[in-house]
Amino acid sequence: MTLRFDLVDLQLFVHVVEAGSITAGSARAHLALASGSARIAHLEDACGVALLARGPRGVSATPAGEVLLRHARAVLGQLDRLRDELGEHAAGLKGQVRLLCNTAALYEYVPDALAAFMARHPHVDVDLEERTSADVARALREGAADLGILADGVDLSQLQTIPFRTDRLVAVAAPGLAFGGGEGRPVTFARLADFDHVTLAGDTALFRHLDDQARRSGRTLRARVRLRSFDAVCRMAASGVGVAIVPEPAARRAAAVMPLTVVALADAWALRHLVLAARGFADLPRHARQLVAELRR
Repeated sequence: MTLRFDLVDLQLFVHVVEAGSITAGSARAHLALASGSARIAHLEDACGVALLARGPRGVSATPAGEVLLRHARAVLGQLDRLRDELGEHAAGLKGQVRLLCNTAALYEYVPDALAAFMARHPHVDVDLEERTSADVARALREGAADLGILADGVDLSQLQTIPFRTDRLVAVAAPGLAFGGGEGRPVTFARLADFDHVTLAGDTALFRHLDDQARRSGRTLRARVRLRSFDAVCRMAASGVGVAIVPEPAARRAAAVMPLTVVALADAWALRHLVLAARGFADLPRHARQLVAELRR
């Protein structure tokens, strides 16, 4: 049997598996749902085996699909490197870097560096996505991303890392709210779990991290309102709606322009060392290595 693979089909298949949905995967591949579904069906017919397991919550790769996924990522990665090397000789070829970040990195530390990089490299596109640190590490190991920025408290096996930033989470609230523990003294997150909270949206990595920490302490995180930016979270906290947990730079920036109390968290996990990670920095395409250099400035 001779198998002929279309690169568009391979990229679509990777998108579908990573998104867990043919609809979302087709959208990522800039294809209509009908076209995406037809391409997946044709790919399965050509392979003579089911590549996706369909379920009420979406799709996942079958064992055969996992084999295709692994090879598709390798082929597409090699294509990126080919495009990169040819780009040194021909103008107009686009390069792409897949970068995954945890919430703090995405909102606080990456935007300025990324904007500067993209201004200097107009022929490089960056596919930026937010994930939890554990998910970032897993995606890097599986070849689903080129670079990741994540906390070093998760499993970093099989990855190379470079120190990136020190990130501290703090509590913010309207002045006068009785945190407990005395004025200006650190407070435990378990104590704050008894308060109403203002949080980022439920699909963000930081919300999932805080919700997990609350559950570990036997509590439930009571989110009165969920918002899409640290600035909006701090504004709502300053108005007395509830307590918020945010990175210290965001808290200090907000406290300079609004009535806000900033209190350190006593929990060890609140101090995080962020790292820049890859399966192998030397193996990255040139444009990805250039982004690494920009992020390290």
